[in-house]
Amino acid sequence: MPLIEGTRGLKSAQGEYDFAVDGGAVGTITLRSAPSDSNGGEIPAGAIILGGYIEVDTLVTSASGNTGTIAVNSEGAADLQAAAITSGAPWSTTGRKNVTPAWTGATSIKTTARRSLAITVAVAALTAGKFRVVVFYK
Repeated sequence: MPLIEGTRGLKSAQGEYDFAVDGGAVGTITLRSAPSDSNGGEIPAGAIILGGYIEVDTLVTSASGNTGTIAVNSEGAADLQAAAITSGAPWSTTGRKNVTPAWTGATSIKTTARRSLAITVAVAALTAGKFRVVVFYK
């Protein structure tokens, strides 16, 4: 029996961002698949994303006095993490942070097509940072 009811058969998708590899230009950046992700970082059509986390390994910074913002996307704009300034949470400290779907039906996200995890950088380009986004779906 699963620890949390309804979580049997969960799958995960993982995406990685590293400024040294991916750069930090304003716009949408598709996250690279994590080596441990057998799905290539993609979420299939019809999947229901129930929860997940962002794990910041290296603090994220941006140009123009650290005024850049990052949103994390799956099905739609900012559905996993609303646009947040790099000098604030969740980007300004290392460690794990929850994404928007909070293991309830009311906050779950259903994909309408095969999707990749992505971030949207706005206001100012990124100048440093490394993090992973992990989502669990069924």
